[in-house]
Amino acid sequence: MKTITICGSMKFSEQMKQIAWKLEIEQGVNVLQCAYNEWNELITDDALKRLTSAHYKKIDLCDAVYIVDIDGYIGSSVEQEISYAKENGKELIFHSSQL
Repeated sequence: MKTITICGSMKFSEQMKQIAWKLEIEQGVNVLQCAYNEWNELITDDALKRLTSAHYKKIDLCDAVYIVDIDGYIGSSVEQEISYAKENGKELIFHSSQL
């Protein structure tokens, strides 16, 4: 079973959850958590550092990174995640190419 980390702007959190669901039920992949803080809690700098570190660890653990690039949008954080994934030999799957 392939493990995928989803990377995308949190403004696409609803779409990312739908994508994760479809990947798991239609393709049988294991999707690492992709959307959180749906309660819009304040995120401190320390919390953001921990979240970022955890997300990069998910990239380390996965076989592929699924980039949610709706309407061609890729933010600066996701660009950094793509670079990190490339440097670490991860397969890159762009949502726009799956349509």
